[in-house]
Amino acid sequence: MEKKMLFPDYIFESSWEVCNKVGGIYTVLSTRAKTLTDIIRDRLIFIGPDCWGEKQSPYFRPDSSLLENWEKKANAEGLKVKVGRWDIPGKPIAVLVDFKPYFDKKNEIYTSLWEKYQVDSLHAYGDYDEASMFSYAAGLVVENLYYYLNLAPQKVIYHANEWMTGLGMLYVKDKLPKVGTIWTTHATSIGRSIAGNNKPLYDYLWCYNGDQMAEELNIQSKHSIEKQTAFNADAFTTVSDITATECHELIGKPVDVVLPNGFENDFVPKGATFTKKRKEARKKILRLANCLVGREFGDDTLIVGTSGRYEFRNKGIDVFTEAMNRLLRDDRLEKQVIALIEVPAWVGSPREDLKERYLSGKTFDTPLEFPMVTHWLNDMSHDNVIDMMKYLNMWNRKEDKVVVIFIPCYLNGDDGIINTPYYDVIIGKDLSVYPSYYEPWGYTPLESVAFKVPCITTDLAGFGVWANTIKGAYSEIEDGVKTIHRTDYNYSEVVDVIKDTIVKFSKMSEAQVKKARANADKLSKKALWNEFIGYYRKAYDIALTKANKR
Repeated sequence: MEKKMLFPDYIFESSWEVCNKVGGIYTVLSTRAKTLTDIIRDRLIFIGPDCWGEKQSPYFRPDSSLLENWEKKANAEGLKVKVGRWDIPGKPIAVLVDFKPYFDKKNEIYTSLWEKYQVDSLHAYGDYDEASMFSYAAGLVVENLYYYLNLAPQKVIYHANEWMTGLGMLYVKDKLPKVGTIWTTHATSIGRSIAGNNKPLYDYLWCYNGDQMAEELNIQSKHSIEKQTAFNADAFTTVSDITATECHELIGKPVDVVLPNGFENDFVPKGATFTKKRKEARKKILRLANCLVGREFGDDTLIVGTSGRYEFRNKGIDVFTEAMNRLLRDDRLEKQVIALIEVPAWVGSPREDLKERYLSGKTFDTPLEFPMVTHWLNDMSHDNVIDMMKYLNMWNRKEDKVVVIFIPCYLNGDDGIINTPYYDVIIGKDLSVYPSYYEPWGYTPLESVAFKVPCITTDLAGFGVWANTIKGAYSEIEDGVKTIHRTDYNYSEVVDVIKDTIVKFSKMSEAQVKKARANADKLSKKALWNEFIGYYRKAYDIALTKANKR
């Protein structure tokens, strides 16, 4: 008879990105929350850092009716917390904890960690201390609530995300042995560092020694907390098969379960609203290009784009720029192309000359000076995108078939030029390109296909591998996702495949494009959380089974 899987009565989950929008982990947690709250309601409690002090977090709604007596008690005892709800679908309970008071006992905390788990905090620098003190405070919150709510008879899970929460997970493991612990690494520090330092990661993966590389790349402390958390978690998990291989080779422990990143598509407009928003987005992008370049762009202009964190090599921004340069010189391209690079850089201010043009409502036939960037940067002479465009002599000339526009700010609806949120821009694209070199999962391509925008990615991104798995072969642009085989050394080949795919897409009939868009939409629905939550059930069962044995 099949064993019934254990499911928690309570889940505590912590991350630096709870009520704190920094990157992809925010998307993972905030979109998964509704699926879990539908199952266990207010017995899901998120713990995040109080980075806001006296100010109000835009993602957090205080609610004094929740855990009211505990909040008062904890604050009276010196554990400074705010209790409320995370302002996302599902509205889960969130506890924000002030971690600054623990800096005073930092050395004592690190000594205890060394004695119990041999975690090396000696070489710590940068964000290590801040993350560790938050992690410790999160562990105190779990311990405090565990006793306050009398959870000893219940099945309880503590789920920690990324190295930043490792210290707290080890604290919970030590103090609350009945709690099942799960740790998810969304990318290994050492893998990201090898890739970011232009070293070949994949061909040599099995030759690298994680400890030795951590020393060479000066990230011993982050690697050490990752390694010990991985070995001590009841369930060690990651987000894709690619990162699972990386964990095995660089951390030295195979993962227990792969937890692929799903999402909820409730932010995608439907029907007539979708059509209207797509038209509006295209109009804004075509207008932006006219104001910069001084040329009119017709409705049949192909709008392509890339976006994400500004990791020039890891995210393949270098490959995208090179592909646009080669596309510029490809005689087979019959359509005009506007290529957007939407990555937040060290932005200074919106360009006043561009703003004036954009708001005037007029059409222009002369370019602005420097017609490739929407905002001035604090250091215009040291920026990877601008440097590469200059090197390749890409100046968005009036006669160029391909125009590249760098939007170097967060598209939060308040950028000072187009003042449009990211999702209201992506909907206007025809094609998106994410040629990642290092991408454990990849939300940007998933968001793209959810908006029916076919995309090009690589098999070094978890999402690209997943798309191939769904098809049972390499996915093509007609399927909604084109997955390119990428290695440490085939940069130029990848550039050409992107260029050729865009040329091919530009020649597709209206019916073919419609089909590719429908397939993109169909694929995105296979990645909804109700499809992926089963992997979490498996992780909960593993962790609770181990906790029971203790």
